[in-house]
Amino acid sequence: MHTVGMFALVVAAKVALAQAPAPAPAPPRAPAAAAPLEKASEVPDPQKLERSNQALGTMREVLRQVLGKVEEARRTKDVVKLNCANEKLTQIKGLLRISEQADVSLQEAITRREVSSSEHEFTKVMIARQKVGQLRSEAEECIGQLAFRTDENLFVEVEEPENLPGGDPTRPPPPTDVIVRPPAASPIE
Repeated sequence: MHTVGMFALVVAAKVALAQAPAPAPAPPRAPAAAAPLEKASEVPDPQKLERSNQALGTMREVLRQVLGKVEEARRTKDVVKLNCANEKLTQIKGLLRISEQADVSLQEAITRREVSSSEHEFTKVMIARQKVGQLRSEAEECIGQLAFRTDENLFVEVEEPENLPGGDPTRPPPPTDVIVRPPAASPIE
């Protein structure tokens, strides 16, 4: 009897879910400073190869630019900028490696006329290109906005006000001797 009751409960739940109105679709999100990806199924195979090759070239150029940012941070000996730019560089290298492998797989899939595989590999390369572009702008933020640029020949002149107390505040005078009176000889006065 227990099994029949459980079966009835499952059937009732499925009927209730089937009659519930479909949830409203979520509003489309605007891409963050990047062109939307086009569907890989809408791109002909020769253009997939061409666009993948262009994307790899773009990503390699971004890698060179971010390497320059890392070297700039290293020259200025700014550890915060260096760590930030290095992190972005590492992520770009990983995405480039994945994209290069996907490009090879794309070429193989197109040669074998495997439509779904070629679309998948093309999409991987295009997504990686977008992420690399985003990482480049983050690396520029690391270098440009985290620290102020200074000129190597910068001269700072400090004027000391005349009404300051004398002496070095980092070397205070020794404490004066404290004189302690001995207690009275008898407790009764």
